[in-house]
Amino acid sequence: MRHSRTYCDLAIKIDSKFLFLIEVKAIGLELKEAQVKQAVDYAANQGTDWVLLTNGECWRAYRIGYGKPITSELVLTIEFSKLSAKKNADLELVYHLTREGWAKSAIEEFHSQRQALSRYSLGALVLSQPIVDVIRREVRRLSPDVRVDVAQIREALMLDVLKRDVIEGEKAQDAARKIARAANRALRTTARHAVERPEDTASEDSSERSD
Repeated sequence: MRHSRTYCDLAIKIDSKFLFLIEVKAIGLELKEAQVKQAVDYAANQGTDWVLLTNGECWRAYRIGYGKPITSELVLTIEFSKLSAKKNADLELVYHLTREGWAKSAIEEFHSQRQALSRYSLGALVLSQPIVDVIRREVRRLSPDVRVDVAQIREALMLDVLKRDVIEGEKAQDAARKIARAANRALRTTARHAVERPEDTASEDSSERSD
């Protein structure tokens, strides 16, 4: 594939859709982040979400982010010389790059799981209102005579518990926005269900009072 007077080494297409582009380096050559930039440019031109960088033995899968600027996130690394056919975890890694895996969006699910468990997401969760409220409640149980408020809990978490790179920067801000959106969706869903089925809510409240 040609783009801007240069060439992409390989492109994998299934059902007339480019799934990922592959940048191939000489076997044994050390792979570097800078080497994926050319393939990312190709992918952006084609609207492709994934790029693979490989030297034959090591394969790296990058997810393209179509923001400003366009970004690439390393999601998966496979070193074939270190794999074992007897380990299910190793077989699952390779499955992400197979035709069957792509048909079932396996690598997209893997990427979503990585994002959910990233230090940025977990850091933003720890600082979210529901979690801070729980921590405050437990602190009061631990030390009934000590008075602490939410602001003090959050400040202590930011200054003394969490690393700065977890709560600052673009990735941390993006994680905080995602958590806020998820919380808002949950609130809207709860409110909608309360409006649509008020009798169930009343029944639940009555049941709780009787307990």
